[in-house]
Amino acid sequence: MEDKIRLQKYLANCGVASRRASEEIIVSGRVAVNGKKVTELGSKVDNNDKVSVDGKFVFIEKKKIYIILNKPTGVLSSAKAERDLKCVVDLIEDVEERLFPVGRLDVDTSGLILLTNDGDFAQKLTHPAFEIWKAYEAVVKGVPNEADVKIFSTGISLEDGLTLPSMLSVIGYKGRNAIIEVLIREGRNRQVRRMLDAVGHSVITLKRTRLSGLELGDLRPGKWRFLKPTDMSALFR
Repeated sequence: MEDKIRLQKYLANCGVASRRASEEIIVSGRVAVNGKKVTELGSKVDNNDKVSVDGKFVFIEKKKIYIILNKPTGVLSSAKAERDLKCVVDLIEDVEERLFPVGRLDVDTSGLILLTNDGDFAQKLTHPAFEIWKAYEAVVKGVPNEADVKIFSTGISLEDGLTLPSMLSVIGYKGRNAIIEVLIREGRNRQVRRMLDAVGHSVITLKRTRLSGLELGDLRPGKWRFLKPTDMSALFR
C-alpha cells in the first residue's frame, strides 16, 4: 500500500470487520495509530503506521478468504461472541486469517451468510448503491393475499422510512399458515420481520436462501465451504 487510505478501509483490509463496522470500532475509541487513540473517521494511514485494535496490532491480510456459511438460529452474526452466544466466526475451523461476516442475520434467523477478510468485497455486497437482492424463505402466520403482495411491490412504511419495492410470493402451506418467499434489496435491522408484521403476518421461522445469484443449496446448518469462481460470478452477475 503506497498511498494513505482511510483508517476504516485499512481495518477492513486487515480482516477486523466490514468497513461500516470498522467505523463503529473507531468511534468507540478502540483503535490506536502509532500509540495514539484515534476516534475520527477522516484519519488516514499507510504501511508505515502501526495500527492496533483493543491493544493488538493488526496487519493487512495478503491471502483473501471467501466463505459461505449456513448460519443456525441462536448464533450471532459477528466476529466476537457476546451474551454467552456463539458467533459465526466460531463455526469456522482451520482458517488462520481473521474473518468477519458480510452484513448481518438476526440471531433468530438462519441461512446464508458470507465471511471474508476482504473489505472491498464486503463493501460491494453491503453498500446500498449496489442493490444486491436477498431472498428469504419464511413460515408466517396466516396466508398473505394479493393486497399484501401489492403492498410489498410498492414499498412499506416502517418507523425508519419507506422500504424500496420488494417481492412477496406464497410458495407453500403449513397447516393454516403459509410458506413464503420475500426478496429485498436493502439490509435494515430485522427488515423482513417488520415488513411482514406490517401486513399482519408475523414470522414463525425465517431463513435466507439466496444472495444475488448465489444460493444456499444443500449446505446444512452450521456447515460452510469456500466460495468457488462460479459462486463469485453468481454474486456479481
